[in-house]
Amino acid sequence: MRIAFAIFIPLLLLVCAGIFSCKKTKTPAPDPVPPTDTPVVVKPVTDPPVATTMGFFLDDWQAKTFTAPAYNETTAPTAVTANVVTVDAGAIITKIPLSLFGHNANTWMTPMVTEPLFMNHITNLHPHIIRWPAGSGSDVYFWNQPQDVLPPDVPQQIMDKDGVLKDPGYWYGKINTNWSASLDQYYAMLQQSGNRGMITVNYGYARYGTSDDPVAAAAHLAADWVRYDNGRTQYWEIGNENYGDWEWGYRIDLTKNEDGQPEYLTGKLYAQHFKVFVDSMQKAATEIGKKIYIGATLVESPSEAWQTNTVKTWNSGMLPELDGKHDFYVVHNYFTTYNANSNAAEVLNASFTVPSNMMDFVLQTLQTTGAPVKPVALTEWNMWARDSKQQVSNTSGVFALLIMGEALKNKYGMAARWDLLNGWDNGNDHGLFSDGNEPGIPKWTPRPSFYYMYFFQKMLGDRFIPATVKNTNAIIPYASTYSSGEVNITLINTSASPVTTEVKINNFNAGNRFYWYRLEGSNDNGEFSRKVLVNGNGPALAAGGPADYATLKAYAATTLNGIKIIVPPLGAVCMVIDKK
Repeated sequence: MRIAFAIFIPLLLLVCAGIFSCKKTKTPAPDPVPPTDTPVVVKPVTDPPVATTMGFFLDDWQAKTFTAPAYNETTAPTAVTANVVTVDAGAIITKIPLSLFGHNANTWMTPMVTEPLFMNHITNLHPHIIRWPAGSGSDVYFWNQPQDVLPPDVPQQIMDKDGVLKDPGYWYGKINTNWSASLDQYYAMLQQSGNRGMITVNYGYARYGTSDDPVAAAAHLAADWVRYDNGRTQYWEIGNENYGDWEWGYRIDLTKNEDGQPEYLTGKLYAQHFKVFVDSMQKAATEIGKKIYIGATLVESPSEAWQTNTVKTWNSGMLPELDGKHDFYVVHNYFTTYNANSNAAEVLNASFTVPSNMMDFVLQTLQTTGAPVKPVALTEWNMWARDSKQQVSNTSGVFALLIMGEALKNKYGMAARWDLLNGWDNGNDHGLFSDGNEPGIPKWTPRPSFYYMYFFQKMLGDRFIPATVKNTNAIIPYASTYSSGEVNITLINTSASPVTTEVKINNFNAGNRFYWYRLEGSNDNGEFSRKVLVNGNGPALAAGGPADYATLKAYAATTLNGIKIIVPPLGAVCMVIDKK
């Protein structure tokens, strides 16, 4: 026994030494790959027919390829959650039009091209469509006139809704000031920032003009603008909210009218004039070999008892009279209760429900009047909520995401937020940027809505797909796919508490990683924080967001434990999941 054991020990040591020696010469094993389920067979997906309510707004659709952003690796939640969002990558609701992310410029927002901060931000944001001259000023805008030089058939004063003659504050396209933009500066801004335009021509001139034929004069002015534009702009509108008693031309001074028009505008009369504009403008476009599309103004919701007869009869009078001469319908909506101090729940509920109600109303109206279904453009949107700084808040950014998501879901062809720059008015300010009168905040500082719209578009794919949610009413999801194969999902939390959510994707094999940007308010001003934090990074000042938003790193995590995320209160997560 002693001899045998003595022999056995050296042999054992030799064998062990050989084993360890061999291990040192092997190639190190690769990092473990996260376990996955058996890959699903991804079925081919085909695009649906283009919705009639989107139409030619999808003509310039572009495929998108996802490039992973620079990121900071982090750990996603691992706990089981009952809150599940299911995305179906095997079904396409619609291709995503570039015109969905538009904005409104205006005549009083400086020459624009002389403002490097603005030009940098609008280039980064890239809304694709910027409307001009926008709003009620469109109906007193003379694109080819120098400052304070009116055509001889334009009165110095126009009658308002109460029968009072007033100076309307005319605007001129050939101006040179440091506080407003000329038409050519607007075109230069578009060219330098890589965006395109939508133009609203002066319809009011057809009503208050004093020539023998004011309609022909106004139509000729619009046609000359088409010639001057020379194909730079495809989308045109005739007038702005002309059914409204706040618009110039709603009521006219009959003592100055020479063609027998009635004192008050009606939908039928607008349609008759609209056809004159279309004939002149389309003839001009044909002469220069360009294609343009012209929109008619539509009342977007059921009339109420207090509204004028013009509003109540606008659609029923206009639609049959148009004779199909229009290319698209124009609607506007400010969603929340007029001038109410709405809370966050009221603001977000309106942005989620009103877009579908509005589209349903438009389609029902077209059916009732026998008018053709054509593309629908929401060329102005924002909120009426005021007096708690709602319009400049983080919640306004969440509101913006809901408007864009619901516009996609309900197949609007175009949408444009009102507006890029306005006036502080203690926070009752629709401007996407600070105008410089906000205490302590420099001019052109982006408001929270800017960041929500920027990161939503940055992570959005090119095809909109279904997403449903289970076990929570707080989370509202919007999803899309890239032509390169990845899946995007934006999760919006409308509640005041964080919500852990799991994402499951059908007809898709997830890769090893997902990336996201987390947007949320800070601890100022209650549910209407004037700040937005992006992945924990906020502004150095009392309002706005991170100055380095364009280079800010995403968060990223592996899909080892599934795709789970904490969505912040009154905030959002914009996410992309790698493909296998």
